[in-house]
Amino acid sequence: MAASDINIERELKDLPLETTVLLGRADSGRIVSRWLLGILAVLFAILFLPWQQNVQGNGMVTALSPADRPQQLQTRIDGRIEAWFVAEGQFVKKGDSIVRISEIKEDYLNPNVLPLTQQQQSAKENAIAEKLNKAAALDVQITQLEQQRDFKVQQTRNKVLQYQAEVRQATLEDSVARDQLRRRERLFRDTLGLVSVNDLQTFQIRVQSAAAKLVEKQQMLLITQTDLQSIPAEYGEKIAKSRSDRAATLSEVSEGRSEVAKLRDKVGSLTIRNSFYVIEAPQDGYVVRATRAGQGEIVKAGEPIVTVQPARPRKAVELYVKPMDVALLKPGRHVRVFFDGWPALQISGWPQVAVGTFGAQVVVIDQFPSSDGRFRVLLVPDTTHDEPWPAQLRLGTGVEGWAMLDNVTVGWEIWRTLNGFPLSIKPGDALPGDAVAGEKGGKGGGGTK
Repeated sequence: MAASDINIERELKDLPLETTVLLGRADSGRIVSRWLLGILAVLFAILFLPWQQNVQGNGMVTALSPADRPQQLQTRIDGRIEAWFVAEGQFVKKGDSIVRISEIKEDYLNPNVLPLTQQQQSAKENAIAEKLNKAAALDVQITQLEQQRDFKVQQTRNKVLQYQAEVRQATLEDSVARDQLRRRERLFRDTLGLVSVNDLQTFQIRVQSAAAKLVEKQQMLLITQTDLQSIPAEYGEKIAKSRSDRAATLSEVSEGRSEVAKLRDKVGSLTIRNSFYVIEAPQDGYVVRATRAGQGEIVKAGEPIVTVQPARPRKAVELYVKPMDVALLKPGRHVRVFFDGWPALQISGWPQVAVGTFGAQVVVIDQFPSSDGRFRVLLVPDTTHDEPWPAQLRLGTGVEGWAMLDNVTVGWEIWRTLNGFPLSIKPGDALPGDAVAGEKGGKGGGGTK
């Protein structure tokens, strides 16, 4: 039988289907039309329902203070792991020993390097003290030489004065002897024998003796004056030598002090280095993960050995939002969040029907974006209006959040989304100094509610 010979209406009537029966009724078209009109009316009414705009973001639970976030403990020196004092998951208090390492550098392998360096420092300090004593002795010697010089100069000056008086006396005696000799010679010539030759010769001898004594005293005066002039040079040389020795000694003292300073620095460094052999817990917390295992493993300076999670961190949430939305946020804005692992029902535009969400508020907004171009926003619990966050939350738990903005209609939100307009914002919610920008953004998005 050909397909054209089949009577479709007769075949459908013969099938036991309720739909075919309804279609065959005269009022079936009106019923379908009423359903369609009803559905369209409901959809049209939904367009006028209120819808609260929001900025959405996702992130994770973190700690508000950097000191409360997981910390990687690093070794500050190259070494070899000798012993572990804790196990992963163990609670430790501040100052508890976690791991001990030993030296691997040749300069510090000797366990007595610290006391030996301290002995070197002590010996050098004693040498400096002895040199200071020597410098003090040289100071005394210089003072004594100066005193001796002054005394010798004064003594020689007194001799000069003495010899000058003796020269004057000898000059006077020579003058008297010569005068007496001249008178004797005159008498010898005039009296012709009244004065004997012996008497005349006696006076001649006296003149010669007086002359010789005058020459002797003049020579002694000259020698004494020469000595007076040579005394400053003689003692100046001795004083200069003592001062040179003192300067050399003080120079050695300065060099010694420099060496002592280096030794003190080395002693201090060794003392501090000894404290690096045992890595301690910086605060109360839990040992989360050991990045190095076993004993005998070599670690380099700056390498992490173990991670410690602080015991009582103040929890916060870090959300990442798009750059176009970050301008709508400011510290203090209310946010709704829900956490991975806690059942929640959240319709972003109708927060009234939210179940299992928790309140939060913005405290920090980063000034520059992260590597993926989004901005990080830190949230803290809003305990004034909502119940506290679950105590079982752990750092790193996933979070989604909505920052509530302006109230609009569902139809407006659909139209805004289809046109790609930005979210509207209340004038009172604009950031300080951004009122004009907020108004322009509202106009671009079709107006501000």
